[in-house]
Amino acid sequence: MNNIKTEFTIKDLENFSGIKAHTIRIWEKRYNLFEPNRTDSNIRYYDINSLQKILNISLLNNNGLKISKIAALSQKGIEQQIKELIFKDGFENQAANSLKLAMLNFDENLFNKTYNSLIQQFNFRTIFTKIFMPFLNEIGVLWQINTITPAHEHFITNLIKQKIHINIEKLQVSQTKNESQQFVLYLPLNEIHDLGLLYFHFELLFLGYNSIYLGQSVPVENLIDVQKVYDNISFITYLTVEPSKESVEDYLEEVNTKVLKNSKDILWVLGAKTALLDESLVDLSQIKVFKSPLELLNIL
Repeated sequence: MNNIKTEFTIKDLENFSGIKAHTIRIWEKRYNLFEPNRTDSNIRYYDINSLQKILNISLLNNNGLKISKIAALSQKGIEQQIKELIFKDGFENQAANSLKLAMLNFDENLFNKTYNSLIQQFNFRTIFTKIFMPFLNEIGVLWQINTITPAHEHFITNLIKQKIHINIEKLQVSQTKNESQQFVLYLPLNEIHDLGLLYFHFELLFLGYNSIYLGQSVPVENLIDVQKVYDNISFITYLTVEPSKESVEDYLEEVNTKVLKNSKDILWVLGAKTALLDESLVDLSQIKVFKSPLELLNIL
Protein backbone atom coordinates (compact mmCIF):
# COMPACT_ATOMS: atom_id res chain seq x y z
CA MET A 1 0.00 0.00 0.00
CA ASN A 2 3.01 2.32 0.35
CA ASN A 3 2.97 3.04 -3.38
CA ILE A 4 -0.60 4.29 -3.35
CA LYS A 5 -1.11 8.03 -3.20
CA THR A 6 -3.58 8.72 -0.39
CA GLU A 7 -3.11 12.42 0.30
CA PHE A 8 -4.08 15.13 -2.18
CA THR A 9 -3.73 18.90 -2.14
CA ILE A 10 -6.56 21.13 -3.28
CA LYS A 11 -4.47 21.76 -6.41
CA ASP A 12 -4.52 18.00 -7.06
CA LEU A 13 -8.31 18.05 -6.82
CA GLU A 14 -8.39 20.93 -9.28
CA ASN A 15 -6.07 19.15 -11.72
CA PHE A 16 -8.09 15.93 -11.66
CA SER A 17 -11.58 17.41 -11.71
CA GLY A 18 -11.13 20.61 -13.70
CA ILE A 19 -12.89 22.58 -10.95
CA LYS A 20 -10.93 25.62 -9.78
CA ALA A 21 -9.45 25.46 -6.28
CA HIS A 22 -11.28 28.59 -5.12
CA THR A 23 -14.59 27.06 -6.29
CA ILE A 24 -13.85 23.88 -4.34
CA ARG A 25 -13.18 25.99 -1.22
CA ILE A 26 -16.47 27.88 -1.68
CA TRP A 27 -18.40 24.63 -2.08
CA GLU A 28 -16.60 23.19 0.92
CA LYS A 29 -17.61 26.11 3.15
CA ARG A 30 -21.11 26.69 1.78
CA TYR A 31 -22.27 23.09 1.39
CA ASN A 32 -19.90 21.19 3.71
CA LEU A 33 -19.08 18.82 0.85
CA PHE A 34 -15.61 17.86 2.06
CA GLU A 35 -13.82 17.44 5.35
CA PRO A 36 -10.13 18.05 4.67
CA ASN A 37 -7.51 16.74 7.06
CA ARG A 38 -4.55 18.78 8.23
CA THR A 39 -0.88 18.03 8.61
CA ASP A 40 1.08 18.80 11.78
CA SER A 41 2.00 22.11 10.17
CA ASN A 42 -1.73 22.86 9.60
CA ILE A 43 -1.64 22.34 5.82
CA ARG A 44 -4.91 20.92 4.54
CA TYR A 45 -5.05 17.77 2.45
CA TYR A 46 -7.77 15.48 1.12
CA ASP A 47 -8.14 11.70 1.05
CA ILE A 48 -9.06 9.40 -1.83
CA ASN A 49 -12.76 9.55 -0.90
CA SER A 50 -12.71 13.32 -1.33
CA LEU A 51 -11.05 12.93 -4.72
CA GLN A 52 -13.67 10.42 -5.82
CA LYS A 53 -16.42 12.73 -4.57
CA ILE A 54 -15.12 15.79 -6.44
CA LEU A 55 -14.84 13.73 -9.64
CA ASN A 56 -18.46 12.63 -9.28
CA ILE A 57 -19.61 16.15 -8.42
CA SER A 58 -17.73 17.50 -11.43
CA LEU A 59 -19.44 14.99 -13.70
CA LEU A 60 -22.93 15.78 -12.40
CA ASN A 61 -22.33 19.54 -12.45
CA ASN A 62 -20.99 19.44 -16.01
CA ASN A 63 -24.14 17.58 -17.02
CA GLY A 64 -26.45 20.30 -15.76
CA LEU A 65 -27.13 19.44 -12.13
CA LYS A 66 -26.78 22.51 -9.87
CA ILE A 67 -24.30 22.29 -7.03
CA SER A 68 -27.06 23.08 -4.51
CA LYS A 69 -28.95 20.01 -5.73
CA ILE A 70 -25.84 17.83 -5.63
CA ALA A 71 -25.04 18.97 -2.09
CA ALA A 72 -28.49 17.89 -0.95
CA LEU A 73 -27.91 14.32 -2.21
CA SER A 74 -26.63 11.51 -0.03
CA GLN A 75 -23.65 9.51 -1.18
CA LYS A 76 -26.04 6.85 -2.48
CA GLY A 77 -28.01 9.56 -4.25
CA ILE A 78 -24.89 10.83 -5.97
CA GLU A 79 -23.99 7.29 -7.02
CA GLN A 80 -27.50 6.78 -8.43
CA GLN A 81 -27.27 9.97 -10.46
CA ILE A 82 -23.90 8.82 -11.79
CA LYS A 83 -25.35 5.46 -12.83
CA GLU A 84 -28.03 7.24 -14.84
CA LEU A 85 -25.33 9.12 -16.75
CA ILE A 86 -23.21 6.09 -17.53
CA PHE A 87 -23.28 5.22 -21.23
CA LYS A 88 -25.44 8.24 -21.98
CA ASP A 89 -24.20 11.71 -22.80
CA GLY A 90 -21.68 11.68 -20.00
CA PHE A 91 -20.29 8.18 -20.41
CA GLU A 92 -16.88 9.48 -21.52
CA ASN A 93 -16.42 11.56 -18.38
CA GLN A 94 -17.60 8.85 -16.03
CA ALA A 95 -15.32 6.27 -17.62
CA ALA A 96 -12.39 8.70 -17.48
CA ASN A 97 -13.05 9.31 -13.78
CA SER A 98 -13.06 5.56 -13.11
CA LEU A 99 -9.79 5.21 -15.02
CA LYS A 100 -8.23 8.00 -12.95
CA LEU A 101 -9.18 6.26 -9.73
CA ALA A 102 -7.90 2.93 -11.04
CA MET A 103 -4.61 4.60 -11.94
CA LEU A 104 -4.20 6.37 -8.60
CA ASN A 105 -4.91 3.21 -6.60
CA PHE A 106 -3.05 0.84 -8.96
CA ASP A 107 -6.39 -0.96 -9.11
CA GLU A 108 -6.40 -3.41 -12.00
CA ASN A 109 -9.80 -4.78 -11.02
CA LEU A 110 -11.42 -1.34 -11.32
CA PHE A 111 -9.75 -0.81 -14.69
CA ASN A 112 -11.05 -4.15 -15.99
CA LYS A 113 -14.51 -3.53 -14.55
CA THR A 114 -14.64 -0.16 -16.32
CA TYR A 115 -13.39 -1.63 -19.59
CA ASN A 116 -15.78 -4.59 -19.45
CA SER A 117 -18.71 -2.23 -18.91
CA LEU A 118 -17.64 -0.16 -21.90
CA ILE A 119 -17.04 -3.10 -24.24
CA GLN A 120 -20.62 -4.30 -23.62
CA GLN A 121 -21.87 -1.05 -25.17
CA PHE A 122 -19.19 0.04 -27.66
CA ASN A 123 -16.63 -1.45 -30.02
CA PHE A 124 -12.93 -1.17 -29.22
CA ARG A 125 -12.29 1.60 -31.75
CA THR A 126 -14.90 3.80 -30.07
CA ILE A 127 -13.50 3.06 -26.63
CA PHE A 128 -9.97 3.93 -27.68
CA THR A 129 -10.77 7.12 -29.59
CA LYS A 130 -13.51 8.45 -27.30
CA ILE A 131 -12.17 7.29 -23.92
CA PHE A 132 -8.54 6.21 -23.97
CA MET A 133 -7.10 8.90 -26.26
CA PRO A 134 -8.46 11.91 -24.32
CA PHE A 135 -7.60 10.16 -21.05
CA LEU A 136 -4.01 9.53 -22.16
CA ASN A 137 -3.65 13.17 -23.19
CA GLU A 138 -4.88 14.21 -19.77
CA ILE A 139 -2.55 11.94 -17.80
CA GLY A 140 0.33 13.30 -19.85
CA VAL A 141 -0.52 16.75 -18.51
CA LEU A 142 -1.01 15.40 -14.97
CA TRP A 143 2.46 13.87 -15.12
CA GLN A 144 3.99 17.11 -16.37
CA ILE A 145 2.60 19.04 -13.42
CA ASN A 146 3.66 16.35 -10.90
CA THR A 147 0.13 15.34 -9.93
CA ILE A 148 0.94 11.72 -10.82
CA THR A 149 4.22 9.81 -10.98
CA PRO A 150 5.75 7.74 -13.80
CA ALA A 151 4.60 4.66 -11.89
CA HIS A 152 0.97 5.73 -12.29
CA GLU A 153 1.45 6.45 -15.98
CA HIS A 154 3.24 3.16 -16.69
CA PHE A 155 0.63 1.16 -14.78
CA ILE A 156 -2.36 2.51 -16.69
CA THR A 157 -0.70 2.57 -20.13
CA ASN A 158 0.38 -1.05 -19.76
CA LEU A 159 -3.21 -2.05 -18.96
CA ILE A 160 -4.43 -0.19 -22.05
CA LYS A 161 -1.73 -1.85 -24.15
CA GLN A 162 -2.96 -5.23 -22.95
CA LYS A 163 -6.38 -4.46 -24.40
CA ILE A 164 -4.85 -3.34 -27.70
CA HIS A 165 -2.89 -6.60 -27.92
CA ILE A 166 -6.03 -8.65 -27.25
CA ASN A 167 -7.92 -6.88 -30.04
CA ILE A 168 -4.95 -7.15 -32.43
CA GLU A 169 -4.86 -10.89 -31.87
CA LYS A 170 -8.55 -11.15 -32.74
CA LEU A 171 -7.95 -9.30 -36.02
CA GLN A 172 -4.91 -11.37 -36.94
CA VAL A 173 -7.08 -14.46 -36.79
CA SER A 174 -10.12 -13.09 -38.61
CA GLN A 175 -9.14 -10.29 -41.01
CA THR A 176 -8.34 -10.71 -44.70
CA LYS A 177 -5.18 -8.86 -45.69
CA ASN A 178 -5.12 -6.09 -48.28
CA GLU A 179 -1.78 -6.67 -50.01
CA SER A 180 -1.94 -3.47 -52.09
CA GLN A 181 -0.06 -1.47 -49.48
CA GLN A 182 2.54 -2.60 -46.96
CA PHE A 183 2.90 -0.78 -43.63
CA VAL A 184 5.88 -1.10 -41.30
CA LEU A 185 5.57 0.45 -37.85
CA TYR A 186 8.59 1.18 -35.66
CA LEU A 187 10.07 3.56 -33.09
CA PRO A 188 13.52 5.19 -33.35
CA LEU A 189 16.48 3.96 -31.35
CA ASN A 190 15.95 4.48 -27.58
CA GLU A 191 12.28 5.45 -28.07
CA ILE A 192 10.05 3.22 -25.94
CA HIS A 193 6.67 5.02 -25.89
CA ASP A 194 4.83 2.67 -28.21
CA LEU A 195 1.18 2.80 -27.15
CA GLY A 196 0.09 5.16 -29.92
CA LEU A 197 2.01 3.21 -32.55
CA LEU A 198 0.55 -0.05 -31.29
CA TYR A 199 -2.96 1.34 -31.75
CA PHE A 200 -2.13 2.33 -35.33
CA HIS A 201 -1.13 -1.30 -35.88
CA PHE A 202 -4.60 -2.30 -34.68
CA GLU A 203 -6.28 0.25 -36.99
CA LEU A 204 -4.34 -0.92 -40.04
CA LEU A 205 -5.22 -4.55 -39.35
CA PHE A 206 -8.85 -3.56 -38.77
CA LEU A 207 -8.91 -1.87 -42.19
CA GLY A 208 -7.47 -5.00 -43.78
CA TYR A 209 -3.94 -3.77 -44.49
CA ASN A 210 -0.81 -5.83 -44.12
CA SER A 211 0.98 -4.29 -41.14
CA ILE A 212 4.32 -5.32 -39.66
CA TYR A 213 4.98 -4.10 -36.14
CA LEU A 214 8.68 -3.80 -35.27
CA GLY A 215 8.09 -1.97 -31.99
CA GLN A 216 10.50 -0.05 -29.79
CA SER A 217 14.04 1.20 -30.36
CA VAL A 218 14.73 0.17 -33.96
CA PRO A 219 18.03 1.32 -35.54
CA VAL A 220 17.59 2.96 -38.95
CA GLU A 221 19.81 0.33 -40.58
CA ASN A 222 17.40 -2.43 -39.54
CA LEU A 223 14.64 -0.98 -41.74
CA ILE A 224 16.67 -2.05 -44.75
CA ASP A 225 16.09 -5.68 -43.78
CA VAL A 226 12.35 -5.22 -44.29
CA GLN A 227 12.97 -3.61 -47.69
CA LYS A 228 14.67 -6.80 -48.82
CA VAL A 229 11.33 -8.60 -48.47
CA TYR A 230 8.70 -5.96 -49.32
CA ASP A 231 8.25 -3.21 -51.91
CA ASN A 232 6.25 0.02 -51.71
CA ILE A 233 6.48 0.29 -47.94
CA SER A 234 4.82 3.00 -45.89
CA PHE A 235 6.90 3.31 -42.73
CA ILE A 236 5.16 4.88 -39.72
CA THR A 237 7.04 6.16 -36.68
CA TYR A 238 6.36 8.15 -33.52
CA LEU A 239 8.86 10.74 -32.20
CA THR A 240 7.90 11.26 -28.56
CA VAL A 241 11.20 11.42 -26.64
CA GLU A 242 13.73 10.48 -29.29
CA PRO A 243 15.54 11.82 -31.20
CA SER A 244 16.72 14.83 -29.16
CA LYS A 245 15.29 18.20 -30.14
CA GLU A 246 18.59 19.14 -31.82
CA SER A 247 18.58 15.95 -33.90
CA VAL A 248 15.09 15.70 -35.41
CA GLU A 249 16.19 16.97 -38.82
CA ASP A 250 19.33 14.83 -38.73
CA TYR A 251 17.28 11.74 -37.94
CA LEU A 252 14.89 12.26 -40.84
CA GLU A 253 17.76 12.93 -43.21
CA GLU A 254 19.37 9.69 -42.06
CA VAL A 255 16.17 7.81 -42.90
CA ASN A 256 16.10 9.60 -46.26
CA THR A 257 19.67 8.66 -47.09
CA LYS A 258 19.82 5.10 -45.77
CA VAL A 259 16.26 3.87 -46.37
CA LEU A 260 14.07 5.97 -48.65
CA LYS A 261 16.57 7.07 -51.28
CA ASN A 262 16.34 5.11 -54.55
CA SER A 263 13.06 3.49 -53.47
CA LYS A 264 9.35 4.19 -53.73
CA ASP A 265 8.96 3.82 -49.99
CA ILE A 266 7.64 6.65 -47.80
CA LEU A 267 7.77 7.63 -44.13
CA TRP A 268 4.86 8.96 -42.07
CA VAL A 269 5.90 10.74 -38.87
CA LEU A 270 3.94 11.68 -35.75
CA GLY A 271 4.72 12.69 -32.20
CA ALA A 272 5.61 15.67 -30.03
CA LYS A 273 9.08 16.03 -31.52
CA THR A 274 7.65 16.87 -34.95
CA ALA A 275 6.71 20.30 -33.55
CA LEU A 276 10.45 21.03 -33.36
CA LEU A 277 11.06 20.17 -37.01
CA ASP A 278 12.40 22.86 -39.32
CA GLU A 279 10.96 21.57 -42.60
CA SER A 280 13.28 23.80 -44.64
CA LEU A 281 16.22 21.65 -43.48
CA VAL A 282 14.80 18.29 -44.57
CA ASP A 283 13.90 16.75 -47.91
CA LEU A 284 10.23 15.88 -47.36
CA SER A 285 9.54 14.49 -50.82
CA GLN A 286 9.12 10.98 -49.31
CA ILE A 287 8.21 12.05 -45.78
CA LYS A 288 4.85 13.29 -44.49
CA VAL A 289 4.49 14.84 -41.04
CA PHE A 290 1.14 14.55 -39.26
CA LYS A 291 0.06 16.99 -36.57
CA SER A 292 -2.16 14.48 -34.76
CA PRO A 293 -3.07 10.77 -34.78
CA LEU A 294 -6.59 11.63 -35.96
CA GLU A 295 -5.15 13.39 -39.01
CA LEU A 296 -3.42 10.17 -40.02
CA LEU A 297 -6.41 7.99 -39.23
CA ASN A 298 -8.59 10.15 -41.47
CA ILE A 299 -6.56 9.33 -44.58
CA LEU A 300 -6.45 5.57 -44.10
